[in-house]
Amino acid sequence: MNRIVALTIGLFIAFYAGESSARQKKADISTALSSKIGAALKEVVHREKIPGIIAGITSSDGLLAVSSEGVRKIGSHEKITNHDLIHLGSCTKAMTSAMLATLVSEGLLKWDTLLIQVLPELKKDVHANYHSITLWQLLTHRSRVPANAENWWKYRNLELKERRIEIIRENLKAAPKVGLGAYNYSNLGYMIAGCMAEKVTGQTWESLMQKRIFSPLDMKTAGFGPPGALGKIMQPWGHRRIEREWKPRQFDNAEALGPAGRVHCSVSDWAKFLSLHLSNSNKDLLSKKLLQKIVTPTGQYAGGWVIVERNWGKGIVLTHNGSNTMWYAVVWVAPKLDRTFIVATNSKDEKSRNICDKLIGELIKIDRDQRATKED
Repeated sequence: MNRIVALTIGLFIAFYAGESSARQKKADISTALSSKIGAALKEVVHREKIPGIIAGITSSDGLLAVSSEGVRKIGSHEKITNHDLIHLGSCTKAMTSAMLATLVSEGLLKWDTLLIQVLPELKKDVHANYHSITLWQLLTHRSRVPANAENWWKYRNLELKERRIEIIRENLKAAPKVGLGAYNYSNLGYMIAGCMAEKVTGQTWESLMQKRIFSPLDMKTAGFGPPGALGKIMQPWGHRRIEREWKPRQFDNAEALGPAGRVHCSVSDWAKFLSLHLSNSNKDLLSKKLLQKIVTPTGQYAGGWVIVERNWGKGIVLTHNGSNTMWYAVVWVAPKLDRTFIVATNSKDEKSRNICDKLIGELIKIDRDQRATKED
C-alpha cells in the first residue's frame, strides 16, 4: 500500500512539475516576443515622432505578447502602457456584426430581413429604392446607402434610439447615388443595421453590445467613446497633427454613429473577441455556421471584415482598420495560424496607415521566427 501511495505522489509531483515547466516556457516565449515588439515600437516612435503606440500578438489562448511605447498625451510624462485602452474605430463593425449574429441565432432577425420589415414607419419617408435593402447588404456595404450621414450630431435632444431613426429618415430620402449591388463603404449602413437590432429588442445598440458580446467574452475594459475620464490622463488621449504639431484631443465620433465605430478596449480584451475567428477557439458565443457566415464575403467584404488570401497566413485571412481621425488601429486575423496581429496608435495623420501596416509586417515576421525556432 505504501508503495502505491508513494507512486501516486510521485506521479502528481511529476505532473505538476511538467505543468510548471510548460508555463515557464510560455512565459519566457512571451517575454522574448514582447521584447522584440518593444524594440520595433521604440524605433518607430523615435523615428516618426508619434505620441504613442501599442502592438500585440494573440492566439485562441489569449494574449501571447504585447508591448507599448510613447506617452498617453503629448506634453505629459504619463507613459502609455500594455494595459491601456485603445480606440478601435471601424474595427467596431466586426463586433456589431457578431452581435447581430446572436439575434439571427435566436430568430429575431434574418440575414435577408428587409429594413422596412423592421422599421415600417420609415416606408413613406425613405426612397423606394431603399425599401428592399437587407441586413446582410448593410453589413457588406452593398445597400447603396450613403457613406455617412449629412449631420451625425443632429437630433441630440432625442433619446438615442429615436435619434438614429431620425437620421435614417433624413438621409435616405433621396435616390441612391450608386448602382444596384455596387460596393459602397458606409458607416451609415452599420448604424442602420444597429437600428434594426434596437427595434427588434427594444434595447440600445450599446446595451446589446454589453450584454451579448462584452459580458459573455469577459471584456471588462470594453466601452464606448474616448478612453478614460474627460480632462484626466488616466488613459491615452487621441491626437491630430495640426500645422506639423500633434494636438491632443479627448473627442470621438457622434454617439449616433456607435455601431460603425465607437468601441474602445484593451488589447487583451480585444484578443478575446478576435479569438472567435481562430481555428482553435473554444468559445461558444456563436455557432460555427454563423461564424462562417460573417466571414463569407460579398466581393471582398463580409460582416465587418475584409477577406483576402495571404501566403504567410496559409490561406484566408481577415483584416480591418479603424480611425476616429485621432486614433488609428489595424488588425489581421490568420485562422489557420491561430494568430492575430494588432497595432494601434493614439494619433492619426496621413502617415499612420503606412506606419501601422509596416509594424504588422514586423509582428508577422517576429511570430514566424519564433515558431520556426520552436519547431527546430
